[in-house]
Amino acid sequence: MNKMQNFEQRIAELEMKVTFQEMTIEELNQSLVEQQFLIDKMQLQLRYLANKLKDIQPSNIASQAEETPPPHY
Repeated sequence: MNKMQNFEQRIAELEMKVTFQEMTIEELNQSLVEQQFLIDKMQLQLRYLANKLKDIQPSNIASQAEETPPPHY
């Protein structure tokens, strides 16, 4: 009878470990889903900003290197 109790105890411990592992895997999966959502959102924002930068018209004001020096130089 002692062997049977020991066997049942070991099975119960294994069942608890499997349950814990299943919960951990589900939590990790949920974290990955949330991270992928954030990555997708950031990629969309980055594309939007890149397109906005492409659409910006260059300034009509010349850079300081292109300006002729004032007459008193």
